[in-house]
Amino acid sequence: MKEFVISEAKAETAVLVGLITNEQDEAKTKEYLDELEFLADTAGAVTVKRFTQKVNGPSSVTYVGSGKLAEIRKYIEDEAEADREVGMVIFDDELSAKQMRNIEKELKVKILDRTSLILDIFAMRAQTAEAKTQVELAQHRYMLPRLQRLWTHLERQGGGSGSGGGKGSVGLRGPGETQLEMDRRIILQRITLLKQRLAEIEKQKNTQRKNRGRLIRVALVGYTNVGKSTLMNLLAKSDVFAENKLFATLDPTSRALTLPDGRRVMLIDTVGFIRRLPHGLVEAFKSTLEEAASATLILNVCDASSPDCAEHLEVTNRLLEELGSKGKPIIAVFNKCDAAPDLSWLSAGLHSVKISALTGEGLDRLLNEMVRALPPTRKKVTLLLPYSMGSDAALLREKGALDREEYRPDGLLMTVTADAKLLERYKDYIV
Repeated sequence: MKEFVISEAKAETAVLVGLITNEQDEAKTKEYLDELEFLADTAGAVTVKRFTQKVNGPSSVTYVGSGKLAEIRKYIEDEAEADREVGMVIFDDELSAKQMRNIEKELKVKILDRTSLILDIFAMRAQTAEAKTQVELAQHRYMLPRLQRLWTHLERQGGGSGSGGGKGSVGLRGPGETQLEMDRRIILQRITLLKQRLAEIEKQKNTQRKNRGRLIRVALVGYTNVGKSTLMNLLAKSDVFAENKLFATLDPTSRALTLPDGRRVMLIDTVGFIRRLPHGLVEAFKSTLEEAASATLILNVCDASSPDCAEHLEVTNRLLEELGSKGKPIIAVFNKCDAAPDLSWLSAGLHSVKISALTGEGLDRLLNEMVRALPPTRKKVTLLLPYSMGSDAALLREKGALDREEYRPDGLLMTVTADAKLLERYKDYIV
Protein backbone atom coordinates (compact mmCIF):
# COMPACT_ATOMS: atom_id res chain seq x y z
CA MET A 1 0.00 0.00 0.00
CA LYS A 2 2.98 2.28 0.34
CA GLU A 3 4.29 2.15 -3.19
CA PHE A 4 2.98 5.60 -4.13
CA VAL A 5 3.88 7.34 -0.86
CA ILE A 6 6.69 9.79 -1.51
CA SER A 7 6.62 11.95 1.58
CA GLU A 8 9.43 10.02 3.26
CA ALA A 9 11.86 10.93 0.48
CA LYS A 10 13.07 14.50 0.84
CA ALA A 11 13.64 16.73 -2.14
CA GLU A 12 13.07 14.08 -4.79
CA THR A 13 13.02 15.53 -8.29
CA ALA A 14 9.87 15.25 -10.36
CA VAL A 15 8.85 15.59 -14.00
CA LEU A 16 5.24 16.63 -14.70
CA VAL A 17 3.16 15.48 -17.67
CA GLY A 18 -0.13 16.94 -18.90
CA LEU A 19 -2.30 16.92 -22.03
CA ILE A 20 -3.74 19.72 -24.17
CA THR A 21 -7.05 18.54 -25.61
CA ASN A 22 -10.19 19.92 -27.24
CA GLU A 23 -11.79 20.12 -23.79
CA GLN A 24 -8.68 21.53 -22.08
CA ASP A 25 -6.75 24.29 -23.83
CA GLU A 26 -3.12 25.24 -23.26
CA ALA A 27 -3.92 27.90 -20.64
CA LYS A 28 -6.05 25.48 -18.61
CA THR A 29 -3.37 22.78 -18.84
CA LYS A 30 -0.81 25.26 -17.50
CA GLU A 31 -3.12 26.07 -14.56
CA TYR A 32 -3.53 22.39 -13.74
CA LEU A 33 0.21 21.77 -13.99
CA ASP A 34 0.86 24.78 -11.72
CA GLU A 35 -1.48 23.17 -9.24
CA LEU A 36 0.20 19.78 -9.72
CA GLU A 37 3.58 21.40 -9.04
CA PHE A 38 2.17 22.89 -5.83
CA LEU A 39 0.91 19.44 -4.85
CA ALA A 40 4.34 17.93 -5.58
CA ASP A 41 6.02 20.64 -3.50
CA THR A 42 3.61 19.97 -0.63
CA ALA A 43 4.54 16.26 -0.78
CA GLY A 44 8.27 17.10 -0.72
CA ALA A 45 9.21 16.83 -4.40
CA VAL A 46 10.97 19.45 -6.55
CA THR A 47 9.70 19.86 -10.11
CA VAL A 48 12.52 20.09 -12.69
CA LYS A 49 10.67 19.72 -16.01
CA ARG A 50 7.22 19.79 -17.60
CA PHE A 51 6.03 17.93 -20.68
CA THR A 52 2.79 18.61 -22.52
CA GLN A 53 1.28 17.11 -25.65
CA LYS A 54 -1.58 18.32 -27.84
CA VAL A 55 -3.87 15.33 -28.59
CA ASN A 56 -7.53 14.54 -29.02
CA GLY A 57 -7.49 12.53 -25.81
CA PRO A 58 -5.25 10.36 -23.62
CA SER A 59 -3.85 7.14 -25.03
CA SER A 60 -5.42 4.08 -23.38
CA VAL A 61 -1.99 2.39 -23.53
CA THR A 62 0.55 5.01 -22.37
CA TYR A 63 -1.53 8.18 -21.69
CA VAL A 64 0.75 10.22 -24.01
CA GLY A 65 1.78 9.18 -27.52
CA SER A 66 4.77 6.90 -28.12
CA GLY A 67 6.85 9.80 -29.48
CA LYS A 68 6.26 11.95 -26.39
CA LEU A 69 6.99 8.98 -24.12
CA ALA A 70 10.30 8.45 -25.93
CA GLU A 71 11.08 12.17 -25.46
CA ILE A 72 10.44 11.88 -21.71
CA ARG A 73 12.59 8.73 -21.52
CA LYS A 74 15.49 10.46 -23.29
CA TYR A 75 15.29 13.40 -20.89
CA ILE A 76 15.42 11.01 -17.90
CA GLU A 77 18.40 9.16 -19.39
CA ASP A 78 20.25 12.41 -20.17
CA GLU A 79 19.66 13.66 -16.62
CA ALA A 80 20.93 10.37 -15.18
CA GLU A 81 24.12 10.64 -17.27
CA ALA A 82 24.61 14.17 -15.92
CA ASP A 83 24.24 12.82 -12.37
CA ARG A 84 20.85 14.53 -11.97
CA GLU A 85 18.66 11.51 -11.49
CA VAL A 86 14.92 12.05 -11.93
CA GLY A 87 13.04 10.60 -8.95
CA MET A 88 9.58 10.32 -10.45
CA VAL A 89 7.23 11.26 -13.26
CA ILE A 90 3.83 12.61 -12.20
CA PHE A 91 0.86 12.57 -14.61
CA ASP A 92 -1.89 15.18 -14.24
CA ASP A 93 -4.69 12.62 -14.40
CA GLU A 94 -5.67 9.29 -12.89
CA LEU A 95 -3.87 6.47 -14.71
CA SER A 96 -5.29 3.01 -15.25
CA ALA A 97 -3.34 -0.07 -14.19
CA LYS A 98 -2.55 -0.78 -17.86
CA GLN A 99 -1.26 2.75 -18.49
CA MET A 100 0.86 2.74 -15.36
CA ARG A 101 2.36 -0.67 -16.14
CA ASN A 102 3.28 0.33 -19.70
CA ILE A 103 4.70 3.71 -18.68
CA GLU A 104 6.82 2.14 -15.91
CA LYS A 105 8.17 -0.43 -18.38
CA GLU A 106 9.24 2.37 -20.73
CA LEU A 107 10.55 5.03 -18.32
CA LYS A 108 11.93 2.76 -15.57
CA VAL A 109 11.31 5.32 -12.81
CA LYS A 110 8.62 5.78 -10.19
CA ILE A 111 5.28 6.76 -11.77
CA LEU A 112 2.61 8.69 -9.89
CA ASP A 113 -0.71 10.09 -10.99
CA ARG A 114 -2.70 12.99 -9.58
CA THR A 115 -4.73 10.75 -7.27
CA SER A 116 -1.77 8.92 -5.71
CA LEU A 117 -0.02 12.26 -5.13
CA ILE A 118 -3.05 13.68 -3.30
CA LEU A 119 -3.35 10.45 -1.31
CA ASP A 120 0.25 10.84 -0.19
CA ILE A 121 -0.43 14.36 1.06
CA PHE A 122 -3.58 13.18 2.83
CA ALA A 123 -1.59 10.41 4.52
CA MET A 124 1.01 12.98 5.60
CA ARG A 125 -1.58 15.42 6.98
CA ALA A 126 -4.00 13.04 8.73
CA GLN A 127 -3.89 13.38 12.51
CA THR A 128 -7.12 11.99 13.95
CA ALA A 129 -8.32 8.39 13.89
CA GLU A 130 -11.11 9.39 11.52
CA ALA A 131 -8.84 11.09 8.98
CA LYS A 132 -6.33 8.22 9.10
CA THR A 133 -9.13 5.71 8.53
CA GLN A 134 -10.50 7.75 5.62
CA VAL A 135 -7.06 7.98 4.02
CA GLU A 136 -6.48 4.24 4.34
CA LEU A 137 -9.91 3.55 2.84
CA ALA A 138 -9.14 5.80 -0.13
CA GLN A 139 -5.73 4.12 -0.58
CA HIS A 140 -7.28 0.65 -0.65
CA ARG A 141 -9.94 1.74 -3.13
CA TYR A 142 -7.21 3.19 -5.32
CA MET A 143 -5.08 0.06 -5.12
CA LEU A 144 -7.81 -2.52 -5.75
CA PRO A 145 -8.05 -2.15 -9.56
CA ARG A 146 -4.25 -1.83 -9.79
CA LEU A 147 -3.29 -5.02 -7.99
CA GLN A 148 -2.41 -6.89 -11.14
CA ARG A 149 0.34 -4.38 -11.91
CA LEU A 150 2.05 -5.31 -8.66
CA TRP A 151 2.25 -8.98 -9.73
CA THR A 152 3.71 -8.58 -13.19
CA HIS A 153 6.65 -10.75 -12.10
CA LEU A 154 4.21 -13.65 -11.68
CA GLU A 155 1.70 -13.02 -14.45
CA ARG A 156 1.17 -15.45 -17.29
CA GLN A 157 2.78 -14.59 -20.57
CA GLY A 158 0.48 -16.41 -22.93
CA GLY A 159 -2.83 -16.70 -21.14
CA GLY A 160 -4.55 -19.89 -20.16
CA SER A 161 -5.81 -20.84 -16.73
CA GLY A 162 -5.61 -23.72 -14.31
CA SER A 163 -3.58 -26.54 -15.83
CA GLY A 164 -3.77 -24.96 -19.29
CA GLY A 165 -0.80 -23.99 -21.27
CA GLY A 166 0.20 -20.80 -22.91
CA LYS A 167 3.61 -19.62 -23.96
CA GLY A 168 5.81 -18.77 -21.03
CA SER A 169 3.41 -20.20 -18.46
CA VAL A 170 5.58 -23.09 -17.28
CA GLY A 171 6.17 -22.75 -13.59
CA LEU A 172 3.70 -19.85 -13.34
CA ARG A 173 0.43 -21.75 -13.43
CA GLY A 174 -0.86 -20.73 -10.00
CA PRO A 175 1.18 -18.47 -7.79
CA GLY A 176 0.44 -15.20 -9.58
CA GLU A 177 -3.27 -15.73 -9.87
CA THR A 178 -3.53 -17.22 -6.38
CA GLN A 179 -1.65 -14.35 -4.78
CA LEU A 180 -3.58 -11.79 -6.79
CA GLU A 181 -6.91 -13.20 -5.65
CA MET A 182 -5.64 -13.48 -2.09
CA ASP A 183 -4.57 -9.82 -2.08
CA ARG A 184 -7.88 -8.76 -3.63
CA ARG A 185 -9.79 -10.63 -0.92
CA ILE A 186 -7.65 -9.12 1.85
CA ILE A 187 -8.19 -5.59 0.51
CA LEU A 188 -11.95 -6.09 0.15
CA GLN A 189 -12.11 -7.35 3.74
CA ARG A 190 -10.09 -4.37 4.88
CA ILE A 191 -12.37 -1.94 3.01
CA THR A 192 -15.41 -3.49 4.75
CA LEU A 193 -13.70 -3.15 8.14
CA LEU A 194 -12.73 0.48 7.49
CA LYS A 195 -16.29 1.36 6.44
CA GLN A 196 -17.57 -0.16 9.69
CA ARG A 197 -14.98 1.79 11.67
CA LEU A 198 -15.98 5.05 9.98
CA ALA A 199 -19.65 4.34 10.74
CA GLU A 200 -18.75 3.89 14.43
CA ILE A 201 -16.71 7.12 14.43
CA GLU A 202 -19.65 8.96 12.83
CA LYS A 203 -21.96 7.70 15.62
CA GLN A 204 -19.50 9.04 18.20
CA LYS A 205 -19.33 12.37 16.37
CA ASN A 206 -23.12 12.67 16.34
CA THR A 207 -23.15 12.09 20.09
CA GLN A 208 -20.43 14.71 20.55
CA ARG A 209 -22.43 17.20 18.44
CA LYS A 210 -25.45 16.70 20.72
CA ASN A 211 -23.28 17.11 23.79
CA ARG A 212 -21.88 20.40 22.49
CA GLY A 213 -25.28 21.90 23.21
CA ARG A 214 -27.26 24.18 20.99
CA LEU A 215 -24.40 26.30 19.68
CA ILE A 216 -24.96 27.47 16.11
CA ARG A 217 -22.46 25.92 13.70
CA VAL A 218 -20.68 28.06 11.08
CA ALA A 219 -18.46 26.21 8.59
CA LEU A 220 -15.44 27.65 6.78
CA VAL A 221 -15.18 25.96 3.39
CA GLY A 222 -13.35 26.66 0.18
CA TYR A 223 -10.50 25.76 -2.07
CA THR A 224 -7.36 24.58 -0.32
CA ASN A 225 -4.80 27.24 0.65
CA VAL A 226 -7.15 30.22 0.46
CA GLY A 227 -6.60 31.31 4.07
CA LYS A 228 -9.43 29.54 5.96
CA SER A 229 -7.21 28.60 8.91
CA THR A 230 -5.71 32.11 9.05
CA LEU A 231 -9.21 33.60 9.06
CA MET A 232 -10.30 31.23 11.83
CA ASN A 233 -7.28 32.19 13.93
CA LEU A 234 -8.14 35.86 13.50
CA LEU A 235 -11.86 35.53 14.24
CA ALA A 236 -11.62 33.11 17.15
CA LYS A 237 -8.23 34.32 18.42
CA SER A 238 -6.96 30.75 18.18
CA ASP A 239 -3.82 29.03 16.91
CA VAL A 240 -5.05 26.60 14.25
CA PHE A 241 -2.18 25.29 12.10
CA ALA A 242 -1.81 27.42 8.98
CA GLU A 243 0.81 26.84 6.29
CA ASN A 244 1.33 27.80 2.65
CA LYS A 245 0.80 24.21 1.56
CA LEU A 246 -2.15 22.39 0.04
CA PHE A 247 -4.37 20.45 2.46
CA ALA A 248 -2.68 21.96 5.53
CA THR A 249 -5.98 21.30 7.35
CA LEU A 250 -7.31 17.77 6.93
CA ASP A 251 -9.19 17.25 10.18
CA PRO A 252 -12.07 19.61 11.00
CA THR A 253 -11.18 22.05 13.78
CA SER A 254 -13.77 23.84 15.95
CA ARG A 255 -13.50 27.08 17.89
CA ALA A 256 -16.11 29.16 19.77
CA LEU A 257 -16.83 32.68 18.51
CA THR A 258 -19.02 35.44 19.98
CA LEU A 259 -20.86 37.51 17.35
CA PRO A 260 -21.62 41.26 17.70
CA ASP A 261 -25.22 40.50 18.80
CA GLY A 262 -23.96 38.37 21.69
CA ARG A 263 -24.68 35.00 20.12
CA ARG A 264 -22.01 32.34 20.51
CA VAL A 265 -21.36 30.13 17.50
CA MET A 266 -19.12 27.17 16.75
CA LEU A 267 -16.69 28.03 13.93
CA ILE A 268 -15.53 24.95 12.00
CA ASP A 269 -12.49 24.83 9.69
CA THR A 270 -12.81 22.02 7.12
CA VAL A 271 -10.55 20.24 4.62
CA GLY A 272 -9.89 22.34 1.52
CA PHE A 273 -11.41 21.48 -1.83
CA ILE A 274 -9.47 21.26 -5.06
CA ARG A 275 -10.30 21.20 -8.77
CA ARG A 276 -10.50 17.69 -10.17
CA LEU A 277 -10.47 16.14 -6.73
CA PRO A 278 -10.91 12.43 -7.49
CA HIS A 279 -14.45 11.27 -6.77
CA GLY A 280 -13.16 8.46 -4.55
CA LEU A 281 -11.51 10.98 -2.26
CA VAL A 282 -14.70 13.03 -2.01
CA GLU A 283 -16.52 9.83 -1.03
CA ALA A 284 -13.86 8.83 1.49
CA PHE A 285 -13.95 12.21 3.21
CA LYS A 286 -17.70 12.61 3.06
CA SER A 287 -18.15 12.30 6.83
CA THR A 288 -15.54 15.02 7.38
CA LEU A 289 -17.04 17.31 4.76
CA GLU A 290 -20.50 16.72 6.23
CA GLU A 291 -19.34 19.01 9.04
CA ALA A 292 -19.87 21.75 6.48
CA ALA A 293 -23.17 20.42 5.18
CA SER A 294 -24.63 20.18 8.70
CA ALA A 295 -23.72 23.79 9.57
CA THR A 296 -26.38 26.50 9.91
CA LEU A 297 -24.26 29.02 7.98
CA ILE A 298 -21.48 28.43 5.44
CA LEU A 299 -18.62 30.83 4.72
CA ASN A 300 -17.29 30.03 1.24
CA VAL A 301 -13.77 31.49 1.38
CA CYS A 302 -11.84 32.10 -1.83
CA ASP A 303 -8.59 33.82 -2.80
CA ALA A 304 -9.63 37.10 -4.44
CA SER A 305 -6.09 37.58 -5.80
CA SER A 306 -6.29 34.31 -7.79
CA PRO A 307 -7.28 34.51 -11.47
CA ASP A 308 -9.24 31.30 -10.86
CA CYS A 309 -11.34 32.78 -8.05
CA ALA A 310 -14.65 32.37 -9.90
CA GLU A 311 -13.90 28.74 -10.77
CA HIS A 312 -12.91 27.98 -7.16
CA LEU A 313 -16.27 29.34 -5.96
CA GLU A 314 -18.11 27.22 -8.52
CA VAL A 315 -16.20 24.04 -7.56
CA THR A 316 -16.89 24.57 -3.86
CA ASN A 317 -20.59 25.34 -4.36
CA ARG A 318 -20.99 22.26 -6.54
CA LEU A 319 -19.38 20.00 -3.92
CA LEU A 320 -21.51 21.57 -1.18
CA GLU A 321 -24.65 20.77 -3.18
CA GLU A 322 -23.49 17.17 -3.57
CA LEU A 323 -23.18 17.01 0.22
CA GLY A 324 -26.75 18.21 0.72
CA SER A 325 -26.23 21.84 1.70
CA LYS A 326 -28.59 23.31 -0.90
CA GLY A 327 -30.80 26.02 0.59
CA LYS A 328 -28.45 26.90 3.45
CA PRO A 329 -27.30 30.53 3.77
CA ILE A 330 -23.85 30.99 2.19
CA ILE A 331 -21.62 34.05 2.38
CA ALA A 332 -18.91 34.31 -0.28
CA VAL A 333 -15.82 35.61 1.55
CA PHE A 334 -13.25 37.11 -0.85
CA ASN A 335 -10.00 36.90 1.12
CA LYS A 336 -6.68 38.57 0.20
CA CYS A 337 -8.53 41.57 -1.23
CA ASP A 338 -5.49 43.71 -0.30
CA ALA A 339 -3.51 41.84 -2.98
CA ALA A 340 -6.30 41.68 -5.56
CA PRO A 341 -6.94 43.85 -8.61
CA ASP A 342 -10.38 45.27 -9.37
CA LEU A 343 -13.02 43.21 -7.53
CA SER A 344 -16.12 44.98 -8.79
CA TRP A 345 -17.32 41.92 -10.70
CA LEU A 346 -16.98 39.48 -7.84
CA SER A 347 -20.00 40.42 -5.80
CA ALA A 348 -22.48 40.28 -8.66
CA GLY A 349 -25.43 38.14 -7.60
CA LEU A 350 -23.65 36.92 -4.48
CA HIS A 351 -24.05 37.50 -0.76
CA SER A 352 -20.42 38.49 -0.34
CA VAL A 353 -17.86 40.27 1.82
CA LYS A 354 -14.35 41.38 0.85
CA ILE A 355 -11.72 40.90 3.56
CA SER A 356 -8.03 40.46 4.26
CA ALA A 357 -7.23 37.88 6.93
CA LEU A 358 -3.67 39.22 6.89
CA THR A 359 -4.49 42.88 7.66
CA GLY A 360 -7.88 42.45 9.34
CA GLU A 361 -9.65 44.58 6.73
CA GLY A 362 -13.38 43.82 6.42
CA LEU A 363 -13.61 41.51 9.47
CA ASP A 364 -16.19 43.71 11.22
CA ARG A 365 -18.33 43.68 8.05
CA LEU A 366 -18.03 39.90 7.90
CA LEU A 367 -19.15 39.47 11.52
CA ASN A 368 -22.16 41.75 10.95
CA GLU A 369 -23.06 39.86 7.76
CA MET A 370 -22.92 36.60 9.73
CA VAL A 371 -25.40 38.06 12.23
CA ARG A 372 -27.76 39.07 9.42
CA ALA A 373 -27.47 35.72 7.62
CA LEU A 374 -28.18 33.55 10.66
CA PRO A 375 -31.78 32.72 11.58
CA PRO A 376 -33.14 35.23 14.07
CA THR A 377 -32.96 33.28 17.31
CA ARG A 378 -32.89 36.42 19.48
CA LYS A 379 -35.54 39.03 19.92
CA LYS A 380 -36.06 42.24 21.83
CA VAL A 381 -38.89 42.49 24.39
CA THR A 382 -39.97 44.67 27.32
CA LEU A 383 -40.89 42.76 30.48
CA LEU A 384 -42.46 43.76 33.79
CA LEU A 385 -41.20 41.28 36.37
CA PRO A 386 -42.42 41.11 39.98
CA TYR A 387 -39.67 41.84 42.50
CA SER A 388 -40.03 38.27 43.74
CA MET A 389 -38.44 37.14 40.43
CA GLY A 390 -35.03 38.66 41.18
CA SER A 391 -33.17 35.49 40.12
CA ASP A 392 -34.93 35.57 36.73
CA ALA A 393 -33.94 39.20 36.24
CA ALA A 394 -30.32 38.25 36.99
CA LEU A 395 -30.52 35.40 34.45
CA LEU A 396 -31.81 37.77 31.73
CA ARG A 397 -28.99 40.22 32.46
CA GLU A 398 -26.47 37.39 32.16
CA LYS A 399 -27.86 35.70 29.04
CA GLY A 400 -29.19 38.74 27.19
CA ALA A 401 -28.29 42.29 26.22
CA LEU A 402 -29.97 44.80 28.57
CA ASP A 403 -31.17 48.02 26.89
CA ARG A 404 -32.84 49.67 29.90
CA GLU A 405 -34.02 48.89 33.39
CA GLU A 406 -36.55 50.81 35.52
CA TYR A 407 -37.71 50.12 39.06
CA ARG A 408 -41.46 50.72 39.36
CA PRO A 409 -43.89 50.31 42.23
CA ASP A 410 -45.43 47.26 40.53
CA GLY A 411 -42.16 45.59 39.51
CA LEU A 412 -38.95 45.73 37.48
CA LEU A 413 -39.37 47.02 33.91
CA MET A 414 -36.69 45.55 31.60
CA THR A 415 -36.04 45.95 27.90
CA VAL A 416 -33.77 43.06 26.92
CA THR A 417 -32.58 41.23 23.79
CA ALA A 418 -32.16 37.50 24.39
CA ASP A 419 -32.66 34.04 22.91
CA ALA A 420 -36.24 33.51 21.81
CA LYS A 421 -36.47 30.16 23.63
CA LEU A 422 -35.36 31.76 26.90
CA LEU A 423 -37.85 34.61 26.51
CA GLU A 424 -40.63 32.08 25.93
CA ARG A 425 -40.59 31.42 29.71
CA TYR A 426 -41.54 35.03 30.38
CA LYS A 427 -44.19 35.54 27.69
CA ASP A 428 -46.83 36.30 30.39
CA TYR A 429 -44.73 39.26 31.59
CA ILE A 430 -44.30 40.99 28.20
CA VAL A 431 -45.76 44.51 28.15
